[in-house]
Amino acid sequence: MSKLISALAAAALATGSLAGLTAPAHATEAAVVSVRANPTVDSPIKELLADPDTAAILEKHLPGIGSHPALPQFEDMTLAEVMPYSEGEVTDAIIAAIDADIKALEE
Repeated sequence: MSKLISALAAAALATGSLAGLTAPAHATEAAVVSVRANPTVDSPIKELLADPDTAAILEKHLPGIGSHPALPQFEDMTLAEVMPYSEGEVTDAIIAAIDADIKALEE
């Protein structure tokens, strides 16, 4: 996970950490409601960590992600957005496993 720290910090710097991007207030509120009602692997990491069920899934597949020191730098990103910067820590297989576990919550 230490490689992930450096890679995610670099990703945040490369993308400007997405902090400067904003959406209209009504769009942001709608997106939050939508994510909470139906979280997916395409949801921002911070939204997945905000829900106890999906947070447990992330911790299962990416131990320590919820307490990661660089979390503020990548929490607005999706798992797919983080993957290229993760130096192999986040893979298609891990995202697929997280996706399957999230979908199982709906059953």
